[in-house]
Amino acid sequence: MGSEILCIMQIPSKFKKPYNPKKTERRIYRLWEKSGYFNPDKLKTKKSPYRRKQRSKNYCIVIPPPNITGSLHMGHALNSFIQDILVRTKRMQGCKTLWVPGTDHAGIATQNVVEKELKKVNLTRFDLGREKFIKEVWKWKRKYGNIILNQLKKIGCSCDWSRKRFTLDKNYIKAVNEAFLHYYKKGWIYRGERLINWCPRCKTSLSDLELEYKEEKTNLWYIKYPLAKSSKYIVVATTRPETMIGDTAVAVNPQDKRYKNLIGKKVILPLTNRNIPIIADKLVDMEFGTGAVKVTPAHDPVDFEIAQRHKLPILKIIDEEGKMTGEIPKKYKGIYINECRKKIINDLQKENLLEKIEPYAHKIPICYRCGTVIQPLINKQWFLKMDKLAQMAKKAVKQRKIKFYPKKWEKIYFDWLNNIKDWCISRQIWWGHRLPIWQCQMNSKEKYFLSFKKPKKCPICGKCKPEQIPDVLDTWFSSALWPFAVLGWPFKTKDMKNFYPTDVLVTARDIINLWVARMIFSSLELIRKIPFRDVIIHATILTKEGKRMSKSKGTGIDPLELVDEYGADAVRFGLIYQYTDLQDIRFSEENIKMAQKFCNKIWNATRFVLMSEPSRICTNIEYLYKPTKIKNLTSADKKILQQLKTTIKKVNKDIENYRFGKAAHILYDFFWHKFCDKYIEVSKKQNTKETKEILGYVLLTLLKLLHPFMPFLTEEIYQNLPLKKKELLMIEKWPET
Repeated sequence: MGSEILCIMQIPSKFKKPYNPKKTERRIYRLWEKSGYFNPDKLKTKKSPYRRKQRSKNYCIVIPPPNITGSLHMGHALNSFIQDILVRTKRMQGCKTLWVPGTDHAGIATQNVVEKELKKVNLTRFDLGREKFIKEVWKWKRKYGNIILNQLKKIGCSCDWSRKRFTLDKNYIKAVNEAFLHYYKKGWIYRGERLINWCPRCKTSLSDLELEYKEEKTNLWYIKYPLAKSSKYIVVATTRPETMIGDTAVAVNPQDKRYKNLIGKKVILPLTNRNIPIIADKLVDMEFGTGAVKVTPAHDPVDFEIAQRHKLPILKIIDEEGKMTGEIPKKYKGIYINECRKKIINDLQKENLLEKIEPYAHKIPICYRCGTVIQPLINKQWFLKMDKLAQMAKKAVKQRKIKFYPKKWEKIYFDWLNNIKDWCISRQIWWGHRLPIWQCQMNSKEKYFLSFKKPKKCPICGKCKPEQIPDVLDTWFSSALWPFAVLGWPFKTKDMKNFYPTDVLVTARDIINLWVARMIFSSLELIRKIPFRDVIIHATILTKEGKRMSKSKGTGIDPLELVDEYGADAVRFGLIYQYTDLQDIRFSEENIKMAQKFCNKIWNATRFVLMSEPSRICTNIEYLYKPTKIKNLTSADKKILQQLKTTIKKVNKDIENYRFGKAAHILYDFFWHKFCDKYIEVSKKQNTKETKEILGYVLLTLLKLLHPFMPFLTEEIYQNLPLKKKELLMIEKWPET
């Protein structure tokens, strides 16, 4: 701030009323946007001791792109507050700071929303056809897709909106194509048949990471499987009797003494008269049911693993519609799963093969978007080989090139990578990045080739008109490129040169594997660099009772409603004040009310400081940067200056180590108790020129320290201080000791 002058004088008219965030926040945000300082190209790098600790003169964060279907919730709010604290601090510390905003096309979620809209007029996407349906989705996106980004402005996020990105932008599509081509050329993308998670409602495959689980109260059916050439039988317990007609074995644990004499023998599969073997496998739980289980490899992940080990046949008996299919008795063909269950139970009872039924509760997988029960089934899909990519991702974290905060979250990361399967990257929906794979139409055998443009003729047969396969890429495939695709890759851009790798990623624990790990191995393979240096896994905001917030269950809280009632700064500070890296936040509105009172305290303290010298004594701020040169200091003066110095050091250390809640506590305690309760009260008795200079110096320093946490209030106060040559607090020089 150099030669700026703070004139401690009569209170400006705007300070005579209580602070009103509703009248302030929109105006202040427009002021920030008009200045252009969210854009690092408009910033000048400043000399600062903090710059020496920074790895470069630039600092970059990319926002975890919210879905275009989303609206702001408490988790988004906390995530954004943390990023904004870091960005605003680094900007004031002299770095050219870039915070890239954007949104994700969210394939399944967005398609579901638009399909629901069509349903209101009795239409389906199939009625429209692919092209018309995609046009409808784009219409929806243009109308609703930026709602959440506008909400981020309302809570004060200082993103560079001129660099806003979308995962279906023209240049982003080029990045996705480049990544696909890279993997395809290396032979890492292939088509194969494997057990996958299938949603009959969305009619698409899903990864294990995209499943949710709900408790189902059902039954455990005990079924008699007659031994071949014997009057005896073995009893099998199952929660899915409808799949028994696809069994290819009965399995027991090799340590189970009850069945040692039966291993290797055969049973007659009820209702089909097929002979299947009794096998021994360590995966069988001896405590479940009778300790003997049916093995249906085409429709259960554990059974599929057992079948691979024992080379069992795999019979697909459920299709993508959720209907019974394949080589099964005719009376079960073509009916839905639930209807088939009833028929099979009835038939088993008729043949006296149902020993008993017991009530049973267990968790079943459901689609994370529509809530439909998932059907595991054998299906041909496109996969990305993961062995080498997983090794890269593990190595980067083990060597501390990338650090997790808190460190405990590394365990989830490593657990997934250590047990990783090839990534099913294809989805059977229409909205998204379509696979650039074409199929020859002249061959009875499936033959494919890659092309990013519609081919004039088939390179395989030279005769047919090849057709592009309908599948789109898993949304997370494109999201995995986010840190570098938003900066211009695959082109060599200035942003890639200046801001990559990025500095920090702030995200939630539930997408460590869905997103964080995938960004890491994508960047290491495609760019040969890490995507970011630090990963902050922030706390989850729970209800006061400690339960997950849910809009559908009525336990969710809209942060914008809190902003309307208390102001953005109160919501920001109230949430951050509760933040620790050791536990989740049990949300209490009392903390927001506390923060609102703190806002008023800061406002009123400013009014007092400006009232303290009606004769307009001016204080040189450059002089006040070295307040020890002020003569005639009292013990109270010395004490507040020393306490301020300590506060600056502690706040800096806590922000650098991502202890945001601790920093908020220190600032609150110093401002309210040390500055207001003690020093301001002492200043009323001392009433000296030096005391008034120190009041101005401490206030201005605290406004800077508080700015990343409470940007609207601090900027409003700063804009109304009687300073000469001032611009914006958001680019002021960060306090030094």
